[in-house]
Amino acid sequence: MELTKVNSSPIAEVESANDEISSDGFIVSNTIKITPEKLRTRSIIPSFAKDLESTISHTEFIEAVGSITQQVFSGVRILKPCVRVSHPIKGRVPEAMGKPVNRLREDEKTVYFERMAFLLDLPEIKEEVNGNTLSLSIGGVRAYNQENLYARKVEERFKVFVGFKNQVCTNLCVSTDGVSLDIRARSVSELMENVYNLLTSYNAEKQIALLRSLSGYAIAESQFAKMIGRARMYQFLPGKTKKEIPELHLSDTQITTVARDYYKDESFCRNGDGGIDLWRLYNLFTGAVKSSYIDTYLDRNVGSTEFITMMAESLRNKSDFWYLS
Repeated sequence: MELTKVNSSPIAEVESANDEISSDGFIVSNTIKITPEKLRTRSIIPSFAKDLESTISHTEFIEAVGSITQQVFSGVRILKPCVRVSHPIKGRVPEAMGKPVNRLREDEKTVYFERMAFLLDLPEIKEEVNGNTLSLSIGGVRAYNQENLYARKVEERFKVFVGFKNQVCTNLCVSTDGVSLDIRARSVSELMENVYNLLTSYNAEKQIALLRSLSGYAIAESQFAKMIGRARMYQFLPGKTKKEIPELHLSDTQITTVARDYYKDESFCRNGDGGIDLWRLYNLFTGAVKSSYIDTYLDRNVGSTEFITMMAESLRNKSDFWYLS
């Protein structure tokens, strides 16, 4: 699974040897699925208001990541991208000004999606982890709400990740080593350079070793109950106290989902004695964050990895961990 550096080449649309499409289950709530073709042909491209410079479009972003993925993983089958979008910004062409909405023709409507996430599956790169098959996935997140479109063109923001997807539940396993949460670029070429640096520095073996180690640690039912209670208390702590405690990135609703699935999830629920190992708990976390909005999804996924890793370290070293103490 060593990533090999290759020479850069011009941007190219992601294509695969067949029509297989990457899984769409990596994020589901608050989003809709859209084909890359429809995104390219039916979605307008916002511009910066002060100088009318075009933004880097969602399509250019997807194709840039796809092009670098093809270079770095030359000869490996890459499935077509799955794209999910949210927060449509609707408009109309000038010729349709004043026309009632119910009389607008399709060619008179305009739309762009404020937020977009996509995934590229590489099913041939896979590993068995704690009885589950994990395959490599690469993708990105874009949110125009993080840009000031009313100003002049500046560096635009992107998030890119590389990690493994659990084929049992389509949960993504992304660590800090496999993600860039604040890529800033003024051009597609700058964006591609950042993606290249991420993919060629990613240590897949290290992440797999970390994920495999999680099944060696477990918490009792009483500790799980304390963690859920502490998680609900965290947001109300004084600011100074918060800084001394690891952040749990899940929302209240997602914490409730973890508690529910502790009992009901078919693949990762508690053990017969009521305890749960950290591999199962980690998948309850990454399953819960799939209900996030696109612009917070990746941060919460990475945050889940960090949280469970710190919990494992505290159990290994027999040190205090606020959520369990």
